Amino acid sequence: MTRKKRKTREAATIHPRNKYAENPPDFALLASLYPSFQPFVFLHPRPRIDWTDFNATRELTRVLLLHDHALHWWIPDGQLCPTVPNRSNYIHWLEDLLASDIVAKKNSDCGRVRGFDIGTGANCIYPLLGASLLGWSFVGTDVTDVALEWAEKNVKSNPHVSELIEIRKVDDTSDNLSTELHDSVAVDSECKIFNEMGGREVGPPLPSFLLKEAVHLEKQYHGPPILLGVVKDGEEFDFCMCNPPFFESMDEAGLNPKTSCGGTSQEMVCPGGERAFISRMIEDSIVLKQTFRWYTSMIGKKSNLSFLISKLWKVGVTVVKTTEFVQGQTCRWGLAWSFMSTARKIISPHVTNKSILSFMLEGLLPQVSAMSILQSVERFLSTGGASCKLNTSSFTVDITASVDHCRAIIENGACQEDKVASCVALEKSETQLSTDLCFRVSVFLLVILWLCNFIANA
Repeated sequence: MTRKKRKTREAATIHPRNKYAENPPDFALLASLYPSFQPFVFLHPRPRIDWTDFNATRELTRVLLLHDHALHWWIPDGQLCPTVPNRSNYIHWLEDLLASDIVAKKNSDCGRVRGFDIGTGANCIYPLLGASLLGWSFVGTDVTDVALEWAEKNVKSNPHVSELIEIRKVDDTSDNLSTELHDSVAVDSECKIFNEMGGREVGPPLPSFLLKEAVHLEKQYHGPPILLGVVKDGEEFDFCMCNPPFFESMDEAGLNPKTSCGGTSQEMVCPGGERAFISRMIEDSIVLKQTFRWYTSMIGKKSNLSFLISKLWKVGVTVVKTTEFVQGQTCRWGLAWSFMSTARKIISPHVTNKSILSFMLEGLLPQVSAMSILQSVERFLSTGGASCKLNTSSFTVDITASVDHCRAIIENGACQEDKVASCVALEKSETQLSTDLCFRVSVFLLVILWLCNFIANA
């Protein structure tokens, strides 16, 4: 039963376009095709590998990248070894974000998506997957000589994507610039947000809570620059991505006895852990603003997710998105935010049956679709003798009823907030008989009605 539940949960959270969503890696087949992988596969009682063996997980990653993605790849001992299905989830989630019209798109000269991988590591897995799967171009950054050397080797080993990937060294000394910028935000209460194009002032002084948080972050994060001091003047990207150091110490990093993915202290640990690291990313994004369409990061601890989301809303982002990544028994979360202007959707009044839109009302009642609420309203009022017309594009029901019908509906409690949407307008129609009235019931004001009722009874 436990295994069945775990399988169902995993299937629901693996991205549907992930190559492994319907066809997980076949260890027996891979062992038969790649002799170097064979020693790591136990065939009985079912094909499996020892996930606590770094050599086994590294060889699995190598053969999956070669077999499924035509990528030649290797990392030295001790470097962080990524899992291909999990990293593919992140790439496909980014693809969804970029394809959506939640925020305005960037105007790219070449039309190619450009990404920025923070701490690409020796494995360089995200640029390799993004370039091979989707033709994206990348800048991958890192600070250690070993990571930079092997990232370059992995890029050059794949000439079909090498032109799309730049490996950029992060200069430790450039952290002075990043620190100075953050310090200036923290101590200068008169600082303004300036338009990058013309230096024009477009915002008020930063709020006091942000100034206090900036000082607090300087006490927590001391490490190489993340975005400020690494992104060059005039550069623009569609997104940045990051697999941050999750832990505050190597002792904490080694607490999971069920896996062995390697990892250096630079890859796994920073003072304050992932919360401090991603908080610095957020502070950098406040300065860089629309340099990136989307800022994103993976998160290893769900307890950090709500903290970071709250911080994002405080600093004035326009949108926040989250997702969940699952592979086997390992669960991670994705966090994305943007300062781009949100796109306003115009819904045509003529919507065909095949493209009827709906959504879920959450947090007020057990989840129920907006359309089902409107259909209930239509049925209820039609039963009372009213003439109803359901508009699926605007989520409204237009009702024509006599005064007697209206009086009966009100007396019978048709507009209770736990059953129907709110009654928006009641006016006399010039096209109907003087005894007929027109109602418009809109589901969107249900939330307002519920909140008013909640406040009144609080």
